[in-house]
This record gives sequence, C-alpha cells and structure tokens, in this order.
Amino acid sequence: MTYNWDSSLETGNDVIDNQHKDMISAINKITEAHRQGKGREEIVKTMDFLSDYAVMHFSAEEKLMQNTKYPEFSTHKRYHEEFKKTVQNLTRKMVDDVTVDDYINTVIFTLGDWLFSHIKGDDFRMAAFVKSTANSNSG
Repeated sequence: MTYNWDSSLETGNDVIDNQHKDMISAINKITEAHRQGKGREEIVKTMDFLSDYAVMHFSAEEKLMQNTKYPEFSTHKRYHEEFKKTVQNLTRKMVDDVTVDDYINTVIFTLGDWLFSHIKGDDFRMAAFVKSTANSNSG
C-alpha cells in the first residue's frame, strides 16, 4: 500500500505540511524497499530515519504549540510520544527477526493510519488554533 499526499492533508502551515510529506514519503519508502527486495537492512535504515525525523518534526510542532499557548498541548504531545514509541518498537521487532511480510503490513497500516488520522484530527485543530492566534495578534 502506498499513501498519497493530497490537499485534504494540508494544515495551512507550509513547514508542518512539508514535514508531513517527508514522513509519508518515508513510510512509502519502507513499502518500496520491501517490494524491490532490498532487505531488512534497508527497511531498518528507513525506520531509523523515520524515528529521527519524527523527533525533529514533533519538536517543531510542540514549539509552535508552546509559542501560541495551545490549550491541548499536553494531550497532543502525549500522542507524539506514543508515535515515537511505536516506531521504536516496530524497529526493534524488525531487528529481532520477525517475518518481513508480516512486519511490512504492520508498519504500513500502523504508522500510515496513525499519521493520517493525527494530521486530519489533532494537527488540523492545532493549526486552526495557531492560525487564529496569528490573526488575532495581527489585527
């Protein structure tokens, strides 16, 4: 399965949207590596990239939320922490020699579905708040 970016995922914040695109691309890269038979090492390397990238991306979002005093900050941050743990656990499973086919399906559905749901729910609410804060400060 491949995930595609489209306008329904746009939060209106170019930095956040571009980072979301990169995360979706990394998830797709895992599928593509498996499809091309590149092996466990390439998949683990991509998972490591996704893990590091998620830390950077979530840090940027959290800074934005703190700067605007986003009221749902602690809940949103908790979701980020859960995602980071999920990525780490999935990477550990791959290293621990699970069946690659089972692993790929779990990764794609777990991470892809979580990311899309998070963007369309939590991130949309956060982006709307940030935008309204910016508008009220500029007027």
